[in-house]
Amino acid sequence: METIDISKYRKEKRTTRLEASLGTKKPSKLMELMSRDISFKSSGLNDQKKEHFFFELGTLLQSGIDLKNSLDLVTLESLKDKHLSIYREIKTQVISGSALAKAVRGTGKFSDYDEFSIQIGEETGNLAEVLKDLALFYKRKVEQRRKILGALTYPAIVLCTSAGAVFFMLRFVVPMFSDVFKRFGGKLPWMTEMVIKASSLMGVLFIPFVLVSAAVVYLLFRYRKHERFRDISSRVVLRIPLVRELVIKIYLARFCNTMRLLISTRIPLLRAISMSRKTIGFYPMEVSLKKVEQDIMEGKSLYLSLSAFPIYSAKMIQLVKVGEEINKLDYFFENIAGQYLQEVEYQTGTVSKLIEPLIIIFLGLVVGFILISMYLPMFQMSNSF
Repeated sequence: METIDISKYRKEKRTTRLEASLGTKKPSKLMELMSRDISFKSSGLNDQKKEHFFFELGTLLQSGIDLKNSLDLVTLESLKDKHLSIYREIKTQVISGSALAKAVRGTGKFSDYDEFSIQIGEETGNLAEVLKDLALFYKRKVEQRRKILGALTYPAIVLCTSAGAVFFMLRFVVPMFSDVFKRFGGKLPWMTEMVIKASSLMGVLFIPFVLVSAAVVYLLFRYRKHERFRDISSRVVLRIPLVRELVIKIYLARFCNTMRLLISTRIPLLRAISMSRKTIGFYPMEVSLKKVEQDIMEGKSLYLSLSAFPIYSAKMIQLVKVGEEINKLDYFFENIAGQYLQEVEYQTGTVSKLIEPLIIIFLGLVVGFILISMYLPMFQMSNSF
């Protein structure tokens, strides 16, 4: 194979050239923000960065470019990326003779199933296909997060705006009316007294409320990875109507996507379950998968092991059973994940459409109640003259 002259790529706009060769478009700032992982460590690679890296590298390898030159091109395309040092570290290790899987592991920024999938791809000679599968996996994960956030963003904005409007009226507007009423004296209507008391109480409790909220956020962040906290928080979430079903489907879709990727790269079933358990991020499912591992080691089938836990639906278990019988688990996991993603998208959209008018109606009632309670004493005083 001819050696590719990498220097010619430095003379052109690197991002435009590589995007044109890959046929991809750079996402908008809003979409990139919505797809970004919530992380307090900026040194790691989020899902969107992994998608871009695996897709670009896989496409270049598939086009016939060798691994070293492919890494050179990916590094050139990422010259302005804050994660450039990670890509350079991978390239340096590969040039020194290390396998790509070992180089990826050495960065500490990729997951176990990233590493093992790449290792299987190198051993079987299907590295390009495995990298494209990894890119597809992270693309679906990013799209799932984007759709959920897109459906919930507007209701969240309306809710925050409503809460801010009510807070402003109770904290600043009502006290001004209260001072006027005190100067005139007389008996106030019950609703006016209620609003004034609520305003006074808010003034007294505002600072303690802020301090308690800050303390709660700090404790949540500090103990969020503790097993006891994860157990309790997941139990609370699963007791909330509507939210329970939605959360379960989100994590089932993630589990099925992970299993599809691992099984399609010929990783043994027991190892695939173990890796899925470590990366799923949902405590009840992690506990169940640990028991599933033990059952499979004892000779049980996957569908029988999953059927012991109510978190896995009967439909999913039946499809897994068929997949085991015809040895096409990856195909059925892909279909199950697609079904769950469609259901999650539909439910989040429906909930969003239901919440929006309810929030607006509630805001109108609260603001209307406050305004009427403030103007009612004025009407009574004007009638007394």
